[in-house]
Amino acid sequence: MRRVTATPARPDDGTATAGGRPEEGTLRTEFGFELPRGYVDASGTVHRSGVMRLATARDELVPLRDDRVRENAAYLSVVLISRVVVRLGTVEDVHPGVIEDLFASDLAFLQDFYRRINSEGHTRAQVTCPSCRTDFAVDLSGGGGRLGES
Repeated sequence: MRRVTATPARPDDGTATAGGRPEEGTLRTEFGFELPRGYVDASGTVHRSGVMRLATARDELVPLRDDRVRENAAYLSVVLISRVVVRLGTVEDVHPGVIEDLFASDLAFLQDFYRRINSEGHTRAQVTCPSCRTDFAVDLSGGGGRLGES
């Protein structure tokens, strides 16, 4: 697999957002996040900080061949999120079973985070206020849509 030079994520500060801009000439491929509640592992340890990478076309296509997804389309987001979450606290082997054990609010957070980092640059429009004539950017994504859909 070919690697791209990337700005490293800052997973422990919980402030990385999809709107953050990397230095000129670099492509940011990993983004730190902080879960609202946290993943509780088998030993009772709570893991809140993590890193999600940008999705590839393969990440969106492979889950469509998964039997669990074929039987239940809602499972698509579980498989897809498990492919792009690089680390969750000290858990580095993030698989669908880990994502299944998240609280619903944490899964919803990761689904939204996925949408934001993977649509960056495609949902912003430069607009001008008709009253004061000030230019500013507007995010047109507004959520909506299902994970894995354009």
